[in-house]
Amino acid sequence: MDAFADPQLAARYAENPPRMVPGFADMQRMAMLLIAERAPEDAKVLVLGAGGGLEMKVFATAKPGWGFVAVDPSAPMLDLARLTLGELAAQASFHQGFIDIAPAGPFDAGACILTLHFIEREERLRTLREVRRRLKPGAPFVVAHYSIPQDEVHLWMSRVAAFAISSGIEPSHARKAQDAVAERLPILSPEDDQQLLYEAGFSEISLFYAGFAFRGWVAYA
Repeated sequence: MDAFADPQLAARYAENPPRMVPGFADMQRMAMLLIAERAPEDAKVLVLGAGGGLEMKVFATAKPGWGFVAVDPSAPMLDLARLTLGELAAQASFHQGFIDIAPAGPFDAGACILTLHFIEREERLRTLREVRRRLKPGAPFVVAHYSIPQDEVHLWMSRVAAFAISSGIEPSHARKAQDAVAERLPILSPEDDQQLLYEAGFSEISLFYAGFAFRGWVAYA
């Protein structure tokens, strides 16, 4: 995740997810709706990996009564989140660091979008447990990230590259990016990702999104 400390890379971040993640906008909207099923109109929402502010803008626009605690290790990405949110940034507080820097809550809901695939398995489990500890009983938690059967990583990465190319990304850049993801990120299988949520203490875990190499779940504290 050190690359996100580069202000120039952070500034370009908002351009890429819609072109590389199938159904990106609808996935964010579905995440908002799943949170809204159980969260009150004045919900306090923990957003882990909030840099860029893309999901918070969707959430805050739909739910002006929600307040957000935004956590991200990258200062440039948090700056980008403030810029992305504009006047909506008044609904959020920003915290630079990892999950341990987040207030104790308790929160009415949590979200972690396109973040957990950067974290090794054991640290991912610890992170999920810390999120769970900060949520009210029964609070919804939505996650979405790379999640691929381990014997099919390169196949699905080639399909993500093809999607990116069809979205207008230069072919060599798209292929290089997906090769780097496959080699460097600790991507888990969908079964392992779901098991980690159970191990962290979540229940009622359901898959709500699948887009080529990406999966999303909703779970409850």
